[in-house]
Amino acid sequence: MGIEFHLGSLINALIYAVVGVVILVVSFITWDKITPYDLWREIVEKQNTALAIFAGLMALGIAIIVASAVH
Repeated sequence: MGIEFHLGSLINALIYAVVGVVILVVSFITWDKITPYDLWREIVEKQNTALAIFAGLMALGIAIIVASAVH
């Protein structure tokens, strides 16, 4: 039993993965811009753990939405 390899399927998966990551990054940057504070400074310098957890869950939520849209 040989393994069938479809180059077109691999290329499609890579394109969708790149598009998904770009959408995730753009949406995270947009979310950071519309909030009234600097997200990076709050998390790193002020060590705001609650905001870090919220930002991680927001990124995970967007990733799930992008993955289901791509799927």
